Amino acid sequence: MYENREAMRPRALLVACDTGEYDVESSLAELYALARTAGAEPFGSMTQKRVSPDTATCVGSGMVEEIAQFCKAHEIELLLFDCELTPTQVRNLEALCGVRAVDRTALILDIFAKNARTKEGRLQVELAQLQYLLPRLSGRGTALSRLGGGIGTRGPGETKLETDRRHIHERIRALRAQLALVRRRRETRDRRREKDGVVTVALVGYTNAGKSTLMNALTHAGVLAEDKLFATLDPTARALKLPGGFSVLLIDTVGLVRRLPHHLIEAFRSTLEEAAQADILLNVCDASSPEAAEHLKVTRELLLSLGCHGTVIPVMNQCDRVPALRELPVIGGVRISAKTGEGIPDLLRAIEAALPARIQHVRLFVPYTQAALLPRIRENGAILSEEYEAAGVAVTAVVGPQLYGAVAPYLTT
Repeated sequence: MYENREAMRPRALLVACDTGEYDVESSLAELYALARTAGAEPFGSMTQKRVSPDTATCVGSGMVEEIAQFCKAHEIELLLFDCELTPTQVRNLEALCGVRAVDRTALILDIFAKNARTKEGRLQVELAQLQYLLPRLSGRGTALSRLGGGIGTRGPGETKLETDRRHIHERIRALRAQLALVRRRRETRDRRREKDGVVTVALVGYTNAGKSTLMNALTHAGVLAEDKLFATLDPTARALKLPGGFSVLLIDTVGLVRRLPHHLIEAFRSTLEEAAQADILLNVCDASSPEAAEHLKVTRELLLSLGCHGTVIPVMNQCDRVPALRELPVIGGVRISAKTGEGIPDLLRAIEAALPARIQHVRLFVPYTQAALLPRIRENGAILSEEYEAAGVAVTAVVGPQLYGAVAPYLTT
């Protein structure tokens, strides 16, 4: 059964043009994972070093001949380029090699289209798709007929795309207006959360770093946790109770990849900004990856570009895959395994230690006539200890701004 299912995957050849701008080997490894996630079966890869991409075919004519021969010999159905191709390059490559050519951006858009579940997610994906496709519209009919199905072709649909540019622009404006409305609603919700003293903790980092597995381990949220890139696209929020009793809102967000297409950054800006505005950010990386430090750095830089002002905690996940890490000190971060539970108590303590200053530890003496205040504290804060005395209850608690005014008359030194 497994072999039959694999046989149905279209065979793909991965192609890279190495201009020295990035680590091609690592990027191709990521393209391999992207291809598998999209439903293709990578069969091989070719790389050509060049000062700059060829304007007609991205790689040189000699390499194009090699690609064409390889495709014919091995029944390759799909060329996946680890860069963004121009319409001319796509047209020429397909004519010369006899198979479909899909670039990195189209592949990522395809995966996003497959994984979007919420209305906002679908709006964001469609906006990114139209922004990508608009400069590639060269007229009706044949120019777009190649978009009719398969990997790299999950789009708004041939009927929509085979309209003139004016209608495409109108659709983009409509999508932006709908997303602006969603953003205003989110901002209203966030202001209400802040007023109510809700502390938000966001899971951020590269896709497939184990964020959804960590979300499930912490909150039992049942979030899709697959060994595929972009398995989580729509944000998920769940309550997380810390060891001291205080509850925070934990948010799982879309993952990142190298050279994330600017179409996606713009379309998903509101979602990314929601993560960036969290009080605490858990920058999760795969500790078993040789590029773990680079992933942490790139994620932090993106967060800063989005106006991040919260406390960032580096989280080295999947440490169970690298036993040697246990012998090394961790500076400024936490080492965990969401799969086995190792290090989870340390992570919870780190979150608790990073709670914003507006969350206060208080000592109270609550008269029995005001005992109704205690359930409010339990619901909206946390009671750390309580001692019943003759005239009332001596309480040590954690409260936010929404409760501070109510408990202030009962503060003790």
